[in-house]
Amino acid sequence: MPIYEYKCAECGSIFEHFQKMTDKDIDICQTCNKGGVKKIISSSGFRLKGSGWYETDFKGKKIKEEKSAPKANSIDKP
Repeated sequence: MPIYEYKCAECGSIFEHFQKMTDKDIDICQTCNKGGVKKIISSSGFRLKGSGWYETDFKGKKIKEEKSAPKANSIDKP
């Protein structure tokens, strides 16, 4: 279940509420018990992990390729 953030239009307090996606939005402030509460957009702690994502398949790939590639010897140049 996600955690949603709400902001009260009356007192300006911002609070979090743990609820299902299918639950009805809150309309009463937890601080001042008045109406006018709106859901706000905030950053999440969502992170993609596992096979097929940047973390495992692409991160550091360029560095690995550079290490495995043979280096040209500057002494062999005419």
